[in-house]
This record gives sequence, C-alpha cells and structure tokens, in this order.
Amino acid sequence: MLAPVVFVPHAESEYQQLVTLLDDLIDVVGEDENHPLASLMEVIGVLIEKYEAEHIPELTEV
Repeated sequence: MLAPVVFVPHAESEYQQLVTLLDDLIDVVGEDENHPLASLMEVIGVLIEKYEAEHIPELTEV
C-alpha cells in the first residue's frame, strides 16, 4: 500500500518526510530512468515542487 508513502504534503513535517524519501530514492535509483522506482521518484518530486511553490516564497534578486 502506498498511502503512507505517497501523499500531498500540507505541513512542513510532511514536506520534510517527502524530501527524506526522495533523497533515499535518489540513492537507490540514481540516474537509471528504467529503474522500477524511477516513476515513484518522479511523483514524489512533483509533490515536493507543488508544496514549495505554494508554501516557500521565492527569493527575489536585488
């Protein structure tokens, strides 16, 4: 079951949980786009990007 692993983060702690999971997946998958977990890694990345876009202000250059 993937529900405890794949979820839309709504809090900083959930976001950090996904970041840790993505780091672990990168260690396993690396650059192998054909790895069985590559698609999961991509989905987790999208969820992280969505959270960052909504909750983390972008730095503005002066």
